[in-house]
Amino acid sequence: GEIKGYISSEYLLSGADANEKAEELLAEGKELETAITMMEYRYGKGVTDIQMEICEYARQFVGNPYKWGGTSLTNGTDCSGFTMRIFQHFGYSLNRTSRQQAHNGTRVSLSEIQPGDLLFYNHGSQIGHVAIYIGNGQIIHASTERTGIIIGNAYYTTPTCATRILN
Repeated sequence: GEIKGYISSEYLLSGADANEKAEELLAEGKELETAITMMEYRYGKGVTDIQMEICEYARQFVGNPYKWGGTSLTNGTDCSGFTMRIFQHFGYSLNRTSRQQAHNGTRVSLSEIQPGDLLFYNHGSQIGHVAIYIGNGQIIHASTERTGIIIGNAYYTTPTCATRILN
């Protein structure tokens, strides 16, 4: 609201510094909860570096073309080809179609989605589209032939379900 607060930068840690300090605390036998809290501060509770790396890797393909049935991140891909190739880069194997990918990983509540989770959308009465949730209500996906690979609103239409590929 209207309240402002200040803190000296000497008391702040972020990014790699926060992770390093957390590891030091663990090595010194400090409380595990304190160390984990410091590591999670970087992105939010429960969000890991690999989740963010997947999102950042996917971002480099924004602007590339959509191609129905395609699986090339540079020359053209459809939505499920996009997600399949992004996760493949990190050693995860996904099924080929969005409908099949909805059975990969672990189902998570839409209220508990995290960056790197897959969001699925219905076309008619069946799953027909998949995207990668990147946080803050946004997704990255191979959208249409007109728009290609884009970042957009995760709630442009109501997602049907979500899965978490990463453990």
